[in-house]
Formats: sequence, structure tokens, C-alpha cells
Amino acid sequence: MSQLEPMRDHWWWRPGWKVGRSFYTWHITFADQPAAAELVDAYAPALSQLPTLDPVPLRWLHLTMQGIGFTDEVDRGDVDRIVSAAQKRCAQLEPFTVTIGPAHADPETIQMPVRPIEPLARVRQAIRDAIGEVWGAENVPEPADGWRAHVSLGYSNSAGPVEPVAASVAAHGKHTAEVTVAAVSLIDLNRDNKAYEWTEVATVHIGLL
Repeated sequence: MSQLEPMRDHWWWRPGWKVGRSFYTWHITFADQPAAAELVDAYAPALSQLPTLDPVPLRWLHLTMQGIGFTDEVDRGDVDRIVSAAQKRCAQLEPFTVTIGPAHADPETIQMPVRPIEPLARVRQAIRDAIGEVWGAENVPEPADGWRAHVSLGYSNSAGPVEPVAASVAAHGKHTAEVTVAAVSLIDLNRDNKAYEWTEVATVHIGLL
């Protein structure tokens, strides 16, 4: 990102989104990971100094994997079949460890890279193959390429210069956390309250049926 590129409001209504509408998507979540909690706490002082950012609490910390579609457009029977197909595929994989962080300023977020990418990509491909089994490979939503594994610590709620945001984050050090990925969740995602909130639809365990 260019040092001169400004922050912008993350909460504009993207195509298809509106108040009251929600979306089926697959996420990896971290509410049960102590190391992720420590990472959120490490950067909390930086985000608390920035009123232009909405911090993400541990409960809603996530790594976006693969969308399915708006809940009012997707048949629940299809959802159940996709979950079943994903369970079979993810059972053939193994749990793995990834490193999250350190944080940096992005035009709409404070985000942290997640690496290595390869085991995450295998899980994402298993999910995409599960969707393809139900809908056909040509109907899997979202591009296969261009996906970036990241976790957002906060979302920009207004336009403004990036420099104070980047400086505040940098002043609090380069923190990382190692977490174990042993499951991926299908969620019903809502953004009515200028936050990504959800109810869990299903959990698929990696390496277990």
C-alpha cells in the first residue's frame, strides 16, 4: 500500500447487501484460541487510540475462506448437502498450525497476514470442491485465484489519512501468534451493526468425520 493512500470507510453497502440481509460463508474463527486472544490484547492499545477504527472483539475474529451466497437466495437443503460434502473432504486433511500477524494498515482495515498459505488453501479448495459437487464446478462462487489469507483487527469507519493509523500500529510492535486450525465454520453472516456478526450453521472438523 502506498504511504499516501488514504483510509476509507469499510462499511459502505456492497452490491447485494442491505439492512436485514445475511450471507452464508465459511470462516475460520478464533474465539477458543488463547494465543489469538493475546494477539488481540497486544494491539488493543493501538486501536483504542484511533476513533476512526472499529476494533474486532475476539468473539468475531475470523479468517474469511469461501462464500456461498445470500441466505434468501440459497436453498437450505443445498447448504446441508454442501456441509456434508465438505465434512468428507476435510476429514482427509490434517489439522495444522499457522502464524497470524504482525498487523499493518490497509485502506479499509488493520489486518494481519496468515501463513503458511498452503494448508489454508487446501481447506479452501476442499470447500470449493464441496460446493462444486452440489452446484457444479462452474457455479462455485468467488474466484479460485486472488484469495488472501488474513485476519482483520479493526475496520475503518471513515475516510482520512493513513499515516496516523499506520504509526499507531507500528508503535505497538510486531506481534504474532501461532494458532492451530482444526475446524472451519459455516456461518450466517450479518453486518447490520457496522460489525461482522454471525450465527454458526455448522462446524466441519479437519481430520475427523
